[in-house]
Amino acid sequence: MTTGRQHEVSKAAVPAVETGPVDGATGLPTHLETQADLARDDVEAASSINTRRAYAADWKHFSAWCRRQNAPPFPPEPQIVGLYIAACASGAATGSRKPNSVSTIERRLSSLTWNYAQRGQALDRKDRHIATVMAGIRDTHAKPQVQREAVTPEDIMAMLETLDRGSLRGIRDRAMLLIGFSGGLRRSEIAGLDAGRGQTKDGRGWVESLDKGILLTLRGKTGEREIEIGRGSSDATCPVVALETWLTFARITHGPLFRRVTGQGKSVGMDRLNDQEIARLIKRTALAAGVRNDLSDGKRALKFSSHSSGAGLASSAEVDA
Repeated sequence: MTTGRQHEVSKAAVPAVETGPVDGATGLPTHLETQADLARDDVEAASSINTRRAYAADWKHFSAWCRRQNAPPFPPEPQIVGLYIAACASGAATGSRKPNSVSTIERRLSSLTWNYAQRGQALDRKDRHIATVMAGIRDTHAKPQVQREAVTPEDIMAMLETLDRGSLRGIRDRAMLLIGFSGGLRRSEIAGLDAGRGQTKDGRGWVESLDKGILLTLRGKTGEREIEIGRGSSDATCPVVALETWLTFARITHGPLFRRVTGQGKSVGMDRLNDQEIARLIKRTALAAGVRNDLSDGKRALKFSSHSSGAGLASSAEVDA
């Protein structure tokens, strides 16, 4: 029988590990500190070389522009630099006529400041000829946020008409559009619905039948929220009827609510749809229905490519014909 004491080892029996001298500033052994210094020197040298190459290329670019404009690069003249960065923003300073990005222009400005400093001259970047132009470039060339297009009930009716009522895919898509828009749901919330409570691990909510409609329970980071959707005045546009029709024909009683249609559209798979497929549905039907036909095809595609159904009927309880 062993005891705890028999497992104890005397400290004197443990050989000391030779670590070598220790640097007092870092706590690292001297030989490791030497290697760390060498590594830092290599990084700084590489960074310095790359930076100087970029600054040299930018100075060459500026000098070439000055020659074409018959403008002297010396001494540093804020008005000339202001004209130069404006030309960079418009594309006139580049051979390809492609405008430089804001970040590229800011780097070029830093390059000019550094190059002038190396020659013992100072460029005043706060001068109004530079500061005002740079502020205008940032405002003009900042990438605008794409606004989601709000979809009206009339738009939804037109989008529904583009679907095939006689196919499983058309029945499913009809239910997704009507449930999504009437409940003001995000694409991920539509895709995450289950046919009942706690049926899947990746589900983000579920649906329950009520006497006068359906109740959606959605799980989020801040808890659960409930959305009640009532029956519409017309079966043709009622979200509840659309969902019941999908459940009946797809024979879904358990698991993901909206699934892939397989077998050339004749059977329903087990896999849940993802939100990107719902995004494509919204985009496809909106374009086919001629929603915002006053815009070009490209602009219409851009507006609906990232659309969330919540941008439309966020507070509607039903969709009437």
